Amino acid sequence: MEINVRAEGQLLPQSVLTWVEEQAGRRTGKLARVEQVMPMQGGISSAVYALEISLADDKEHLNWVLRQFTDKVWLQAEPDLAEHETAALQAAKSAGIPSPEWIAADPTGERCGLPMVLMSRLPGKVVLPASPSESWIRGLAEAAAALHGNQASMNEPIVWNYFTYNKIEDLQVPAWTTTPSAWAKLIERVKRPAPNYVPRLIHRDYHPANVLWLQDRVSGVVDWVNACQGPAGIDTGHCRLNLVQLYGVETADAFMEAYLASPGSVIEAADPYWDILTLIEVLPGPPGVYKGWEDLGFQGLTAELIETRLDAYAERLANEIGLQK
Repeated sequence: MEINVRAEGQLLPQSVLTWVEEQAGRRTGKLARVEQVMPMQGGISSAVYALEISLADDKEHLNWVLRQFTDKVWLQAEPDLAEHETAALQAAKSAGIPSPEWIAADPTGERCGLPMVLMSRLPGKVVLPASPSESWIRGLAEAAAALHGNQASMNEPIVWNYFTYNKIEDLQVPAWTTTPSAWAKLIERVKRPAPNYVPRLIHRDYHPANVLWLQDRVSGVVDWVNACQGPAGIDTGHCRLNLVQLYGVETADAFMEAYLASPGSVIEAADPYWDILTLIEVLPGPPGVYKGWEDLGFQGLTAELIETRLDAYAERLANEIGLQK
C-alpha cells in the first residue's frame, strides 16, 4: 500500500518530511521531495516507514527507511536509542556486513518530535516459510557466522555491551510449564558463572524476521538497534529460540549444525549456556505468539503450541548441561 504523503491524513508530519528532504538534498546536492511513504510490517517497538524520494532533474529515486522510536517505556530505559542504532549501523558496515547504510539521525527528537534514524533500504524481503528448507536454514546460519567472523576491518568496537533483560537472581520456575524440573536446572545454571568468550560485535536480536532474502539468498540483516559487544552465542541462541517457537527443536538444532559448519563461526557459541541465557528471556511468561510473525503472514502458531515447544527445548538443554558435568 503506497501513501501519497501530501494527502490529507498523511502518515508523517510535515516537519519529518522536510527533515528527510533536507538530508537527501545534502547527500545529493539536488532538490528532493518525499513522494511515497509505506508502513513496514514486522516490528512492534518502533514505527518504520519505507520512503521513496524523487530528485530534481533526475529520473532515479532514493529508497530509504525511517525508524521513529515511539515506545515511551523503551525510550525511558534507553534514551540513546537513535545514537545506539547510528553506531551499530556504522559498525556493521565497517565490518563488511550487508546492512542498511546510516544516513542521518535526529537523536533527541529536537527537529521532529521523536528520536529517528534514517537509513538506506536494502533489497529483498523477510521470508518465513511454512516448512523451513535446508537451504533457508543454511542461509540464516551463514549470515550469522559471517557477522561473527568478519570483524577484522572494523574501525573500533561499539561502546554498548551485552546485558540480560531479566534479572537472573530473581528468576523463578514458570507457573505455566509442564516440565518444572528442567526449568529449575536451567535457572540454576545461569546463576553460575558464564563460560569464557571473546567479546565481538553481535546483532543481539538475530532472528528470521530480521533477515532479508533476494532470489533465495540472504541479501541483508536489518534492525541493528540492539547491537553491542558480547558473546557470539547470544546471536545463535536468540535465533534458535525463535526457530524453536516457529518450527520446533529440530529446526533449531539444524541451524546450530549449519552455523558451526559455516566460515566465520565461533565454536564457543555451541556451549548450551548461551541457549539457556537467551531462553530465560521468555520468563516469567506465559509465552504468546509474537505479533511481528503474524504481521509478516506466518500462520499456525498458538500460545499452547509455543509453550509445548519451549518445554521441549528446556528439557533438551537441561539434558545437555547434565552431560557436561
